[in-house]
Amino acid sequence: MDPEKIMSGISKEILSALKSMAKATTPEEKLSYSEIVKNLCDSLGVFLDLISEMAPYDDEDGPIPF
Repeated sequence: MDPEKIMSGISKEILSALKSMAKATTPEEKLSYSEIVKNLCDSLGVFLDLISEMAPYDDEDGPIPF
């Protein structure tokens, strides 16, 4: 599966969970949504870390280092 599609999907789910959390009325509901948002953000962070690790090797137009 395409990582960009996965990251886009996770981002949409984060926004959806934040909107639902804003509409929540009880502390338990807000806690539940905050845990969902935290887990989704952690998942998105995994992809962003992977991209940042791969970024130095993505420069195809530059000189070859060896």
